[in-house]
Amino acid sequence: MLTINNLSLQYGSKHLFREVSGQIHADDRIGLAGVNGTGKSTLMKIITGALESDPGVISRASWFTVAYLPQEISIELGQRSLFDEAENAFDEVLHYQEEIEKISQQLATLDQDSPELESLLERQGELQHLLEGHDIFLIRPQIERILFGLGFSKDDLDRPVAEFSGGWIMRLLLAKLLLQKPSLLLLDEPTNHLDLDSLTWMEEFLQQYQGAMMIISHDRSFLDRVTNKTWELSLGRLTAYKGNYSKYLVDKAQRMELERAAYENQQAMIKQAEQFITRFRAKSTKAKQVQSRVKQLEKLERLELSETERTIHFSFPPAMPSGRDILQLDKVNKSFDGKQIFKDVHLNLQRGDKLAVVGVNGAGKTTLMKIMASLEPAEGEISLGHNVILTYFGQHQAQELYGESSILDTVYHAAQDMTVTKVRSLLGAFLFTGDEVDKQVQVLSGGEKSRVALAKMLVKPANLMLLDEPTNHLDITSQEVLQEAMAQYEGSIIVISHNRAFVNSFVNKVLEIRDGRAILHEGNIDDYLAARQQLDEEQLAVKKQEKQQQSGPAEVKQDASGSVDRKEERRLRAQRRQQLSSQLKPWKKKATAAEKEIDVLEERKGELETLMADPDLYADQPRWLKVNKEYNEVEQTLKRQYGVWEEAQGKIEEIEGNE
Repeated sequence: MLTINNLSLQYGSKHLFREVSGQIHADDRIGLAGVNGTGKSTLMKIITGALESDPGVISRASWFTVAYLPQEISIELGQRSLFDEAENAFDEVLHYQEEIEKISQQLATLDQDSPELESLLERQGELQHLLEGHDIFLIRPQIERILFGLGFSKDDLDRPVAEFSGGWIMRLLLAKLLLQKPSLLLLDEPTNHLDLDSLTWMEEFLQQYQGAMMIISHDRSFLDRVTNKTWELSLGRLTAYKGNYSKYLVDKAQRMELERAAYENQQAMIKQAEQFITRFRAKSTKAKQVQSRVKQLEKLERLELSETERTIHFSFPPAMPSGRDILQLDKVNKSFDGKQIFKDVHLNLQRGDKLAVVGVNGAGKTTLMKIMASLEPAEGEISLGHNVILTYFGQHQAQELYGESSILDTVYHAAQDMTVTKVRSLLGAFLFTGDEVDKQVQVLSGGEKSRVALAKMLVKPANLMLLDEPTNHLDITSQEVLQEAMAQYEGSIIVISHNRAFVNSFVNKVLEIRDGRAILHEGNIDDYLAARQQLDEEQLAVKKQEKQQQSGPAEVKQDASGSVDRKEERRLRAQRRQQLSSQLKPWKKKATAAEKEIDVLEERKGELETLMADPDLYADQPRWLKVNKEYNEVEQTLKRQYGVWEEAQGKIEEIEGNE
């Protein structure tokens, strides 16, 4: 468990945190919410120790470990392979294992009156806590499971890490954190570099994670699926809510309503008191009542309304209406260095269509969008319809902004019929408020430049918008402003985004890029995922049937009328069952033996833990050393038996899956 005790932090006149307190328990999954600038990332850095705080503000048990994935990171990469770099995640665990074995050896030789005994026992307990949940006997399967789940392939394992792009490096760092299995995972925008498949896998992984986590994310669907609590930072204070992000929004609205009513009642009371003081200050007969009200106001703890987001509405500038056909692709092919990216892509986009392009990273989504925008050459026919006005947003456009212009000038000069007030309002939705709009582009961070580039693109009149990951640097409130505008947009949209909550509300088609092919699905992302699941199940059933047919020793006989010989069919089924049983028998025997051994060891481990929890045991040092030694031996044997059981169970599932 980790505790935050009265954390206060002030920058100049701004109070970032005012006596913030909270507790994180072992099973907490916390979504950290708050408008931009409330200190979410700062709080994570303080918890992990990357930023200093006053002594005693952050307290945790010595065995309680914390790991942090920042939103952006800069590291030097060597020539180590992907697998070797991921294996580094176990260095500390292996070191703990060596240390605990050395301590056990020391304890076995120490005299019960030795001054070292108490400190060694304390350190041994800490190490046992740190090793809980780590199965060091199955390192390679753990590494492969997580790397493959996050989108790496088998061929990637031996590639030097230096060959991977920044997005893949962030996935590697995430994999290392998941492999370390800390008591508390701190994840700052972990979904930014994940595709839909990897995101789905990570959600399932985190749902089963044996530890606490705190997550900052602009992906509402992700927060809803993974978190069970929400912490909100507002006006320097922390408010804890039970439930995921959607539940938090409902509860917050109710709290805000009560808070606003209390605030208005207090303001009315203050106004009445001030009017009384002003009216009767000069009258000696009312002096006592006036002083009473003055003291009342001085002692009054004034209520403050929580920070609220301004309601901003944005609509796209009108463009000339286009013809019925917007964009057509016919037999489009693309290769890089002799490698086929996709082949024979066909697409007919019509006026009003809103299309999401999905696929794993590296499938060619961005390349296809650049081809549509005539920014990338390709084989085949690409044609725009009558009166189509196309605008394109990609990550490279942030680097093409003129550095000496201000944010306001950059966007205002791109707009045709928008007033300065409207441009300021739009920039507010994109997290630039007040004097921030006067900053020069050259001093902005990469994420800020990306938001400026997106705003600049959106104010240009167009009837076809191409958007590549437009929400990566937007908070949830900004996304909702853009999402609402896109739902009402009369033109056509093609968008690449892994953010399901964002695209689900306005897309009506999904184009999946997979294995070099482009497959069109009707409906939104939820409809596409349901269709994918059904297709995967059907393909699995077909493969299973093919394997069954291939494993059969002979064809099923037919009688003269062409009917299947039922007797022969039963004989073949019985033969297949016998073959399956003979394959499964040794592994089932191994799994059963391991299960029995595990039951015995778990029972003995529980008995020893009960003994070790007895304070009287410590008074009898020889007996304590004996119990402690047996406990360590039982724990090591138990881990080995779990490894045997998992191996056997894996083989059983593999054999049954092939049947």
